[in-house]
Amino acid sequence: MSETTSKFNRRDFLKGSAGVAVAGLGTSLFSTSAAAKQPTFSPGNSSNKNFWKKVQQQFSLAKGNVYMNIGTTGSMPTSVQQAYAENTELVATYPWDMQNKFGSWPYMSQMAADIAPGFGADENEIVLSRNTTDGMVSILSGLDFQKDDIIITTHHEHIGGRSPLFSAADRVGAKVVFVEIPVYTGKKKLKKQDFVNVFADAIKEHNANGNVRLVMFSHITYVTGTLLPAKEICALARDHGIPTLVDAAHTIGMMNVDLHDMDCDFYAGSGHKWQCGPGATGILYVRQEAERLIRFWPADRRPFYFVNSSLGEDGYQTMNFVTRMQYIGNDNYPAKQALADTCKLWDEIGRDKIEERILDLSALCKEELSKQLPNGTFFCPPERELSSGLTSFNPFSDDLSNSSRLTEFRDLLREEYGYTIRTTNFSIHLDDTEATYALRISTHLFHDEDDVTGLVKAMAHLYKRMA
Repeated sequence: MSETTSKFNRRDFLKGSAGVAVAGLGTSLFSTSAAAKQPTFSPGNSSNKNFWKKVQQQFSLAKGNVYMNIGTTGSMPTSVQQAYAENTELVATYPWDMQNKFGSWPYMSQMAADIAPGFGADENEIVLSRNTTDGMVSILSGLDFQKDDIIITTHHEHIGGRSPLFSAADRVGAKVVFVEIPVYTGKKKLKKQDFVNVFADAIKEHNANGNVRLVMFSHITYVTGTLLPAKEICALARDHGIPTLVDAAHTIGMMNVDLHDMDCDFYAGSGHKWQCGPGATGILYVRQEAERLIRFWPADRRPFYFVNSSLGEDGYQTMNFVTRMQYIGNDNYPAKQALADTCKLWDEIGRDKIEERILDLSALCKEELSKQLPNGTFFCPPERELSSGLTSFNPFSDDLSNSSRLTEFRDLLREEYGYTIRTTNFSIHLDDTEATYALRISTHLFHDEDDVTGLVKAMAHLYKRMA
């Protein structure tokens, strides 16, 4: 493409608010970060442009590009960055006691207490982990799987969950059973019950001897952006005495999650994606000391081993479950505090408002794509109850397995039009021998309607060039 054409496209299509400088910050929000300044957010709703403009101004995303790949990594708010840097300097200056900045040992108790209510949890149920995979490794490697045990999961799980799952199962001779969850392709409307049914059928088939020991699934599938009915799936498993582990990489910071209401046993999420915390941070929920394992698992087994903890030996049994899991020796306390700070900012904005905003922008994205690229294929259900901030779509329906053309489309969209998204690939059916490819678009709280319509306009223009 010529330089003139490139500039024309960027001027026409790059209409978003990415890169707005943070200025005029108001009252202090974080008690642990004196220098972190935030405006106080007044009540708003998804269509309150002034409210969301104020939110957008908390991010320092680069100008000249609309970043829509939050499903890979988010962007820390500027005030959180500032406090993170100051806390890192403090630890370097006072490494012994850190000036008591993070409270008493194990140093993260107050952080957990601050953020737990925002997720519908108690402070004794929250561990500040390293990321989603770290949380899943802690649980999967800690469960007392034995030969011929069965773990049920789906065919759309991330390698970060599948890898520790296979490691845990292979070590003892347990069996992993994959269920084929429905994938939307525009041909059939999906309902919550469609997803519950595949788990019900798998439990009926494999639990005759009561040896299904775990159901593991993603709350939001990373490849299509489908929101699974987690509460209903967990209730099904609970009725059969089976604990649940939920991969929450894409719900923490996106959806307004109430973990007590969901009633899962373990919930492992990311801090650096939709929650916009630093890298190597995450949130792990363990329901009430994992006490349900004692009822669900055979009496002759030790339900859980503290494999990812410095306090795993029996001599520490007087300490509560999450304290033992939280302590791994010296940790990155400034990073964990930064995660807690972003969580408190989300709580102040309102997690219900954030979810509504994200789903509204996602719905707008789907609507505009269907208008301007009517021959494309969606893989994310349009129904709001199954939708998320991830929109998966392939404009080239004539060849859904062509990865090179879609990769070129993604790269040109970034380089010449100024929009950053990503590609994904997956099997529609469990026994597929050929992968299906899609573009994956993330809409988040620092986007607006112009970002979404500008992106789709750019995609339509690029499609005409490449079709």
